[in-house]
Amino acid sequence: MPELPEVEAVCRRIRRGAEGQLIASARILRPGITLPQSSAETEETLAGRRIGKVWRRGKNILIGTSGAGEDRVLRIHLRMTGNLVLFKDARLVPPAARMVLEFPDRSGLVFTDSRALGRVHLHSLAELESILAELGPEPLSRQFTVQWLAAAASACGQPAKLFLMDQSRIAGLGNIYAAEALFQAGIHPGKRMKTLRMPKIGALHAAIVDILRRAVKVTAAEYRRPGYWGGEEWDFPLRVYGRKGEPCLVCGSKIRSMRQGGRSTYYCPRCQR
Repeated sequence: MPELPEVEAVCRRIRRGAEGQLIASARILRPGITLPQSSAETEETLAGRRIGKVWRRGKNILIGTSGAGEDRVLRIHLRMTGNLVLFKDARLVPPAARMVLEFPDRSGLVFTDSRALGRVHLHSLAELESILAELGPEPLSRQFTVQWLAAAASACGQPAKLFLMDQSRIAGLGNIYAAEALFQAGIHPGKRMKTLRMPKIGALHAAIVDILRRAVKVTAAEYRRPGYWGGEEWDFPLRVYGRKGEPCLVCGSKIRSMRQGGRSTYYCPRCQR
């Protein structure tokens, strides 16, 4: 699933070509992506509106629109295989296209999703504010401090990995970067957050920020779609994720995996205590 760096990369890639564009027509090619909202009403509301700011909150891509009536924001969650692409001719879209926002010159913004798990919803500003209020702080924001993390950890009995992936705790972190941050901080993914002492909290905070900053830099330049980068390979060194049975790059022990929250967690049994 695209995580914070990948979602940020998509926003940056489409921002210049989408912001300021008039939506001449909107087509929802798979009605289920808007449920429980009506796809027909979504199409009707979007048509004739102008795209404003494009930004990200957590794993959500947010596209502001203005026009008749109050401003509305299109909220898109990519899920496993979703992507947003600018097409020179929005009439010629791939089979995986689920939504097309066509501009007056026939170009357009297209939401593609081969597994059709992504979701598209239209909100008023008040609705959006209520939804986003459920998310934790952005891990690269000023609100995400060591003191905040320590306070959140002290009141939480969750295992460290599940804590990091809980979007109500920290917005945008997912399986890959949570595993890598825990390895860098030397924390076992099953360790209860409230048992961590301040030095470990500080190490975890520093690891999250460092890893995400580096990942955003690489991903913004190379990311094209889920599982594919512009270069021959992803130039971001994964030290535990996906390396089960391989030697730890620090101590040489074999990397292990376990199931947490229905997902595979990778860790080094010697480096992470």
